[in-house]
Amino acid sequence: MTDDDVDAVLALNEESVAALVPMLRDDLAHYRQLTPHTLVCVVDDDVAAFAIAYAPGTAYDSVNYLWHTDRFDDFLYLDRIAVSGSYRRRGIASALYDAMEGIAREHGRMVCEIYSDPPNEVSIAFHTTRGYLDVGHLRLANGHEVVMMEKPLEAIS
Repeated sequence: MTDDDVDAVLALNEESVAALVPMLRDDLAHYRQLTPHTLVCVVDDDVAAFAIAYAPGTAYDSVNYLWHTDRFDDFLYLDRIAVSGSYRRRGIASALYDAMEGIAREHGRMVCEIYSDPPNEVSIAFHTTRGYLDVGHLRLANGHEVVMMEKPLEAIS
């Protein structure tokens, strides 16, 4: 992700705000300082998707990230991913997951969470198909529940 991508990333996050936490420009700048794991997918000069992930030891105070920190010594936490509605069903989410899981291999697992109450059935099915396992549930302050997911990964030698 570059500075030139910021406006498009913020617009994509807003487009997907029903499944993601809102994100302001200052938030994104802070997140980019915390992690090198910020990816975009560009199609025909458009930012079609983005993803942000954090390794352990990051000064990130998300309750979901901290939940995983309390349970795992090493992981890559996929905090958010969004694909533009104009580019869905083209394999872009899978390509971003492939890239992030490639980074996560050195950590032994990738973790994330998905709304389970109300359920995000499409996302749960996507993750299950990719080999993610339900490792717990967390009730959030907003009353929603999330399912915590883990995908164990082996390092490529």
